[in-house]
Amino acid sequence: MAGLFSKLTKSAEETEQEVPEPAPLPPISASDLERRVELLDSLESAGLGWFWASDSKGRLIYLSDAATQQLGLEEGESAVGMPLAELFLPDNDQAAESSERPLKFVLAARNSISPMTVRLAGTQGEVWWEIAAKPQFDENDHFTGYRGSAKDISATHQSRRDAEQLSKFDSLTGLSNRYRMTKQLTSTLTAFRSAKRSVALMMLDLDRFKQVNDTMGHPAGDELLKQVAARLKRLIGDRGEIGRLGGDEFQVILPDIDDRGVLGDLGQRVIQMLSQPYSINGMRAVIGSSMGIAIAPYDGIDADELVKAADLALYSAKGEGRGQYRFYSSDLKEGVKHRHRIEEDLRDAIAKNELQMHYQPIVTAEKHTVECMEALMRWEHSDRGMISPGDFIPVAEDVGIIRELGEWALIEVCNQVKLWPKSVRAAVNVSAVQFASDDFVKIVRHALQTSGVNPEQIELEITESVFVGDLDRTFRLFRELKELGVKLALDDFGTGYSSLSYLRDAPFDKIKIDQSFVRGCSANDNNNAAIIAAIVSLAEALNMETVAEGVENKDELAMVQKRGASHLQGILFSRAVPAQEVLDRFERGEFEYEPLGPEKYRPDRRTEFRRIGLIHDDHRYKVMLRNLSKTGAKIEGLLDVPLGTQVVLDFGGGQLAVATVKRSQGFSQGVEFETPLINDGADGLCTRHRVSPYQIEAVGRPLASLGNDAYAALAGNVKAASKAFIEVDITGTSGIAA
Repeated sequence: MAGLFSKLTKSAEETEQEVPEPAPLPPISASDLERRVELLDSLESAGLGWFWASDSKGRLIYLSDAATQQLGLEEGESAVGMPLAELFLPDNDQAAESSERPLKFVLAARNSISPMTVRLAGTQGEVWWEIAAKPQFDENDHFTGYRGSAKDISATHQSRRDAEQLSKFDSLTGLSNRYRMTKQLTSTLTAFRSAKRSVALMMLDLDRFKQVNDTMGHPAGDELLKQVAARLKRLIGDRGEIGRLGGDEFQVILPDIDDRGVLGDLGQRVIQMLSQPYSINGMRAVIGSSMGIAIAPYDGIDADELVKAADLALYSAKGEGRGQYRFYSSDLKEGVKHRHRIEEDLRDAIAKNELQMHYQPIVTAEKHTVECMEALMRWEHSDRGMISPGDFIPVAEDVGIIRELGEWALIEVCNQVKLWPKSVRAAVNVSAVQFASDDFVKIVRHALQTSGVNPEQIELEITESVFVGDLDRTFRLFRELKELGVKLALDDFGTGYSSLSYLRDAPFDKIKIDQSFVRGCSANDNNNAAIIAAIVSLAEALNMETVAEGVENKDELAMVQKRGASHLQGILFSRAVPAQEVLDRFERGEFEYEPLGPEKYRPDRRTEFRRIGLIHDDHRYKVMLRNLSKTGAKIEGLLDVPLGTQVVLDFGGGQLAVATVKRSQGFSQGVEFETPLINDGADGLCTRHRVSPYQIEAVGRPLASLGNDAYAALAGNVKAASKAFIEVDITGTSGIAA
């Protein structure tokens, strides 16, 4: 260390003659200088710190001997003359998370170097230093180089990185945690807003995860979450950032995707993949998933706004049956209010005698003679009229009163069936929550005994989700129920993932083929008919009956009969009707049902009755939308529109659709869309894209002022709408929705 100052000058002269002399030090006494040199020597010897210096060109001109030994240089090789930017490599992990300037920028700007972590180049293994330095200037204010210190932090660096990893990543799954996801979403939206790019956000949680935790234990739940994370990584890949927010909640950030067709397909694949069986410690678990999707800038332009939108969409997906995805729309806020009202009123529905049991016939395929009636709960609210089971059953499951409703339904059905002919049974749906309760068999026994009904007239419809968890308990309950004399049916077969071995061992009397396979089975573009035939063959081999659910037209009827289903159910024969109407029919001796309905299956067409905009040339008109399908719509309001006329339908919310008039009669027109609509995840239709708020801003509407109905400004300006739509056609970055 005693030769530090002479070495600095000498090294500079050896590397390049034009390097200016270091700035003169303030005058100090020889004894003070000696003490300082001794102090610096002791610091270096103790390994508490090293020293380095560079010239004005950014090359090393001095490095402490102890520090030089860590560089891994060959014998005779010197660090003097090496560029600092090549010797000190940046910590990329730290740089990605920090807003500090990189080392190259600091050196070029000749700024002070605050304590900065760097990795040494050319070393075996990773050697990490912390460096700091001050720029030096001569009397003419010319930069002469850096004088700095360094210390080895390799021993603590990994511990620090591990601690930082824990603060940003979920320790169980390795995915980003809530803090990191929030920071990532905020920074992405900020950067993308100036670049006018889109960001999609998926919020999802797991259905029936609590059931796995309760029946298999928390270690099994942790293992399940790890497997869920692994599946998400395989599905999402490098397209986006995946995070676990806590519990069974996950989030996915997908930059540069606003195509709702792509997002819907991906969402459906995620739901299907996460719903496939998991093997945990030799046991089998089956769960589901629900998802909400929001897209910036359409549904929000900052992180809080976008997360709230995705949360609302997720809430809607869970409230409408689970195992589904939903896109955000402004209507969802009303849906949340509606759900809260349902939750408040449902608790009093039994006490107010507002619940009823209706019955839909299950007939033989050969003669259409009724052998069973499926009991379906209906709620006639004293103020709001009939409320759909699709609205209140999921709420009952969420708030924990489904067991109470299920017990009431079972007792009610037993009391009503007691009055029926002995040849007709009643099928009662049993939720997985009911089945999991410890006193379920006791409740069934009590209902049978108090009503005095023949147990053989009661059929319990059970879904495949009961196979989650403790299988020994499940099969024990099956045996106890069969000992009571009731029949068992496996409901919605084909939509879950029950093993064939379970089906072989479970004492089911009937398999119900889910209506998703029956719907459209007569069409040539699917394999539904082959699936029905396979299920029927399996049931026959196991000596079980089969029921084809959801038969709605005569060509579906012919197909399921041809494929061998033993029983049929659907609105082609009858909708669910009140108990008194069923009893009256039986008393009249009417046991056969005539199929009444359309001859052929056709894709779903939604009946609509709302006003929309229609743009043609330089005019915008108000028309009435009567119905809507994937390929077209029926509208009313314009007189004698010529065939072949091209129009733009404005559904609101930045939703524009190019269409051609194919039928025209008086005030009614049938139009065909240029691009077919897609499923919106909520039994509705939408197009892949919407008109971007950035395009609206480009035609004169400030982005900051956008609200849920701000797109009306664009639709109200025909020329702007046309311009925006042309841009959509060219760029593919926006579109329409219904």
